[in-house]
Amino acid sequence: MVIRMRSTHSHTGNRRSHHALKASLFTTCSNCGEKKETHIVCKHCGFYNGRKVLDVVKKVEKKQAKKKK
Repeated sequence: MVIRMRSTHSHTGNRRSHHALKASLFTTCSNCGEKKETHIVCKHCGFYNGRKVLDVVKKVEKKQAKKKK
């Protein structure tokens, strides 16, 4: 297939100007004080927005039981 309209280098650069990676934002957990990503459940305590969402201890115990098998 033949290229009908060739894009200039500047047009290609303008299109790619939004492809840069953005730095991830971190905040401190309101429950345990560890650093966590914004809008994501804390991996250390399982709290999000002041509520317990994940039972981290149960998850770790389940993982260890699975390793024993």
